[in-house]
Amino acid sequence: MAFVVSDRVRETSTSVGTGPFAVTGAFTGYTTFAAAIGNGNSTYYTITNDAAGQWEVGVGTFSAGSVSRDLVLTSSNSDTLVNFSAGSKEVFVTLPAERAVYNNPDGSLVYDPAGSAIIYAIALG
Repeated sequence: MAFVVSDRVRETSTSVGTGPFAVTGAFTGYTTFAAAIGNGNSTYYTITNDAAGQWEVGVGTFSAGSVSRDLVLTSSNSDTLVNFSAGSKEVFVTLPAERAVYNNPDGSLVYDPAGSAIIYAIALG
């Protein structure tokens, strides 16, 4: 099993509750979890149910057509597992802000190792 992040992975789902989300097809111009992430691999995910104001960002594993919800990073439910209601949802690969490494305007590298909330800025060359 590997950890995989890929661009333009976005599928629909009608799953409800707190369990894994079955993904049912890519949006036009996007690819599937199966093609981009691969069976048994983990990735960062976002699930949204805009009609109900529900959302969740976390780490999940793609397997047998579903994305498990292994670790919730942030959510509309006080950063815990969301009990998604009925309706159409989007499930897509993302890069969570708290896991990002980026450059400040001054060029220094910023990162937050292991979500420690201690931000490091490193001046580059």
